[in-house]
Amino acid sequence: MNRLQKLLLLSAPRLSLSAIPPSCFLHRRAFSTSATDAVNKSRNSTLSSLNENEIAKFSAIADTWWHSDGPFKPLHQMNPTRLAFIRSTLCRHFSKDPGSVRPLEGLRLIDVGCGGGLLSEPLARMGATVTGIDAVDKNVKIARLHADMDPVTSTIEYHCITAEKLVDKGRTFDAVLSLEVIEHVANPAEFCNSLSALTVPNGATIVSTVNRTMRAYASNIVLAEYILHWLPKGTHQWSSFVTPEELTMTLKRASVDVKEMAGFVYDPITGRWLLSDDISVNFIAYGTKRNDLGDI
Repeated sequence: MNRLQKLLLLSAPRLSLSAIPPSCFLHRRAFSTSATDAVNKSRNSTLSSLNENEIAKFSAIADTWWHSDGPFKPLHQMNPTRLAFIRSTLCRHFSKDPGSVRPLEGLRLIDVGCGGGLLSEPLARMGATVTGIDAVDKNVKIARLHADMDPVTSTIEYHCITAEKLVDKGRTFDAVLSLEVIEHVANPAEFCNSLSALTVPNGATIVSTVNRTMRAYASNIVLAEYILHWLPKGTHQWSSFVTPEELTMTLKRASVDVKEMAGFVYDPITGRWLLSDDISVNFIAYGTKRNDLGDI
C-alpha cells in the first residue's frame, strides 16, 4: 500500500475535534426561508449570494483552470463521473437516448458557477445549447478562450454575471446545473431560489457539493489541502459545507423536489472517482422544478 492509499484510509479515523480550527464552527449560514420569501428574494436584485472572499480566492487561480495537474486537478479527475450522472439523469428526465452521440441535443442548459468551462464544454459536445455564468471575470475570459479553440464548444454563451442578476433578465433553461458552487456562496437559500427561478417548470436542477461531516473535513480539507496539496489551503471551509438534508429542504422551499442523490467516492488504487450510495463526503442531487410554489 502506497503513501496516498494509507493517508486516505487512515485520515478519517484519526481525526479528532481538537484538530479542527475553531473558525470552522463559528459561522452557520441560513438555509431556512419561507415559500413567500423565496419568491420575493429571487426577484430582488439587492439580495445576493455573492461571497467577495470567494471571488478573490478563485480570481487568484483562474489561469490554472485547464491545468490538469494544477489546483483544479480534483475537478478534472471527478469530471467523467459527474458527467456520467448528468448524462444519465437528464436523458431519463427528458426521455432522451443516453447512447446517442448527441444525447442532449435540443436542450437549453446553464452551468451556474462555470469556472473555466470544465463542465460546459462536454455538455456542448453532447449536443446541448449551453450557457455558462460565473461571478469571476477571469474565469469567464479563460472559459471563452478555451471554448473558442473548438468549433463545437465555441457556441457556448459565457457571461460574467450572478445567478440572481440573470433571473432579473428573465432567462430560463430546461436544466440548471451548479456543481461544487453552493459551498462557496454567502447565502445558500437565496442561491437555490435563483437556481429554481432559472429552471423552467418541470425542468431539471442538478447541484453537487460537499457534506458537512468529519469524513469530509478529513478528506477535503486536511488531506486534499494540507497533506497532498491537491488544493490551495483555504479553498474550503468546513462550516460552509452543506448536508443532504439542508440541500433537500432548501431546494424544496425553492420549488424544486429532489428525486435522486448519489455520492462520489475516490478510489486511491485506480485514481478514479466512482458513483456510490455513500453521500457522506461528495454528493450530487437531481431535482425537478414544480409548476408552482404551492404551500410548503
